[in-house]
Amino acid sequence: MRKSDKKVQPSNVNFSLVKTAEEIKLIERACRIVAETLGLLEKYVKPGVETIELDKIAEDYILSHDALPAFKGYRVENKEYPFTLCISIDDEVVHGLPGNRKLKEGEIVSLDCGVRKEGYYGDSAVTYPVGQINEEKERLLKVTQRALELGIEAAIDGNKVYDISRAIQTFVEANGFSVNRELVGHGIGKRLHEEPAIPNFVPPLLARRQYPNLKLLENMTLAIEPMVNAGEYKVKTKEDGWTVVTADGKPSAHFEHTIVVTKDKPIVLTYR
Repeated sequence: MRKSDKKVQPSNVNFSLVKTAEEIKLIERACRIVAETLGLLEKYVKPGVETIELDKIAEDYILSHDALPAFKGYRVENKEYPFTLCISIDDEVVHGLPGNRKLKEGEIVSLDCGVRKEGYYGDSAVTYPVGQINEEKERLLKVTQRALELGIEAAIDGNKVYDISRAIQTFVEANGFSVNRELVGHGIGKRLHEEPAIPNFVPPLLARRQYPNLKLLENMTLAIEPMVNAGEYKVKTKEDGWTVVTADGKPSAHFEHTIVVTKDKPIVLTYR
C-alpha cells in the first residue's frame, strides 16, 4: 500500500480491526485462491513468456473459482488499475503493468495478486527467478523471503506494529540491503487495504502519526510485505503512473503473505 492509497478509503466507514471466526474463514477462502494462482504461475515464469500471458492465466484461474481479481478496477485518486496482477521485473519494485514485455534469462519477476471472494479479500506476492540468476539476486530473494518470515513471527497478540517493522528492517539492513519508505503493508478484510499500515521500517519520530504504532490483537488480519532493494531505499514512479522503480536502477524483491494474528504463532493464510 502506498501513502496515496489511503485517500480512496471512505472516511465514514469504520472497519473492525479484529475479525470474527466467520470473517477469517471468508478471508481464508480468498487467500487460498491467491496462493493457488501464484503457485500455478511459477511454472510459466520462464524466458520468452510475455507478462500479459501471466496476467491472463491468473485472471482465468481466479474467475473459474467464482472470485474476482482484487486489483482490476482498483482506484487510486483518478486512476484505475487495468490488470489482474502487478508484475514487476528487476528494478521495478511494485505495481508493474503487464504487457508485451518478454521475460529474459537472469531477471527476477515479482507477481502480486489479490482476490475478492464473497465480499472479502486475500493478498500475496512472490518474486520468482527467470531461469538462472546471479548471486546478488539470489541473495536478495533469500533475504527478502526471510525478512517476511521474521516479520510474521513478530505479529503476535500484545506486540505492536513496529515490532514487525523492526524485525524486517533490522534483518534486511544487516544483510546490506534496504527497505523503501514509500510502500507499506496493511490490514485486510472487507477492503483490500485497511488499517493498520505496516511499514517495513521503524518510522522516525516525525512520521509516527502517519504510521501509528498500534497494539496487535488476536484475530487481526494483516498483509505483511517487505519490499527490499539491493541498493538504496529511494524509489520513483514511471511515466505510466503506476510502476514504482528503484531510483538507482538496482533490483528489488517483494514477498507478501496475508496472516492472522494469534497469541503465539501467526497463521499464514496464503502459503503456497
